[in-house]
Amino acid sequence: MTVMDRPASIADRLDDKTLLRSESFIGGQWVTGTSSFEVSNPANGEVIAEVGDVGAEGARQAVTKAAEAFETWKKVSPFERARILMKWYDLILENQADLAKLITLEMGKTYREARGEVVYGAGFIEWSAEEAKRVHGETLPTPFPNSRGWTIRQPIGVVGCITPWNFPNAMITRKCAPALAAGCTMVIKPAPETPLSALALAELAKRAGVPDGVFNVVCGDAQKIGPVLTGSDAVRMIGFTGSTEVGKLLMRQAADGVKRVALELGGNAPFIVMDDADIEKAADGIIASKFRVSGQTCVSANRIIAQPGIADKLVEALEARISRLKAGDGFAEDSDLGPLVHMEAVSRVDALVKQAREAGARIVTGGKRLDEELGGAFYAPTLIDGGDPKMDVACHEIFGPVASVYRIEREEDIIRLANDTPYGLAAYIYTRDVNRVHRLTEGIEYGMIGVNAPMVGAASTPFGGVKESGIGREGGKWGVEEFTELKYVLLGGVDG
Repeated sequence: MTVMDRPASIADRLDDKTLLRSESFIGGQWVTGTSSFEVSNPANGEVIAEVGDVGAEGARQAVTKAAEAFETWKKVSPFERARILMKWYDLILENQADLAKLITLEMGKTYREARGEVVYGAGFIEWSAEEAKRVHGETLPTPFPNSRGWTIRQPIGVVGCITPWNFPNAMITRKCAPALAAGCTMVIKPAPETPLSALALAELAKRAGVPDGVFNVVCGDAQKIGPVLTGSDAVRMIGFTGSTEVGKLLMRQAADGVKRVALELGGNAPFIVMDDADIEKAADGIIASKFRVSGQTCVSANRIIAQPGIADKLVEALEARISRLKAGDGFAEDSDLGPLVHMEAVSRVDALVKQAREAGARIVTGGKRLDEELGGAFYAPTLIDGGDPKMDVACHEIFGPVASVYRIEREEDIIRLANDTPYGLAAYIYTRDVNRVHRLTEGIEYGMIGVNAPMVGAASTPFGGVKESGIGREGGKWGVEEFTELKYVLLGGVDG
């Protein structure tokens, strides 16, 4: 590996037509790898960047730098940490257009959605900057005479952060901002599909005054980098967003060091529409939840459960909306949906739809690949009606632009079906009956529930799931507390 003489600003080179060449960011310096990998635009297959792979050795260097920086960063006043974070926040908003271009280029979502992601991600930095000044302990009563007790919260240490490709900007800020606010240092391993957004955030963090070694980005092979993060004694916590399968692997690896883990894993979100719901609003909510990022979100509606009395009207309303959605390049102004992340994702989604058709479900609209037609990893926005709730498309996270409707009458059966999954991340309920709201929200097993609302995430609220959808919470005060240790102090011999 080689240290570069000057940092390469990714955002400054977006308009350059030559291939981007990018390095990892370790200890405040840009470091090349011993090998490299390509990053492609899923809308057309064009290679847009060549990124150095620093492997296990680069990960070890990053952990060492983060551990060294922690000894200083943890002592920095929370007011100063807040000031630096707010500068980072300001720089991200100033560079919103360039950061959004990177997102659209490397993962395909529409430029409109990408700009929204940048603002959404920046919100976690703003909130965490404010929360940094509110991390405090409490005074406690004690059973001992002439004594005093209190608690303090201190940063946990170096955090290994492994992030996904579907929100390459916001999934980093949602983890890193509260960690930095608490006084932790970071080693970030971005997804190989989307490293450019992470490196651009590193560049802006450096400009904001984040000290060298506090924010490190290592790019490369996860099978080489991951074990370094989970196995190092210097790393005290692992934060991960991704599949449940990988989350379980990381949890097993982290167990030897009894590291804290914060895992945001897979989902199988039910979208429940009761017979008293506003059908038009429910249909709008399904479109917003299901087709955002072409269905590639962990909280996307996966199973639409409707009572039979209103199911036909709901399907009709959805068909009208879905048939108008247009898939296309994320930079095209008339595109409603961008591509899937790669061709393997297209094949997987297509296989789920074919299996549903073979199982007797009706394909109302869509149901076909668009890769040959559009020249990229595209799949038609699709609506499936009926079929068995045990079909693969109902039991597995679709992660594509496919909505499927299931007709269930009794409330207790709806709750049973909603819970008939190992996952429990997000769920949605549309009803105008407040008694139903209480029964359903208390009966279904999910960490987040939107009632007459298709979005559940915000910087100020807890984000996370139950069962095999994860451990821990991101966002709000809970997100910052995840990165702290609670210490109790008892002072004896107090006169009085």
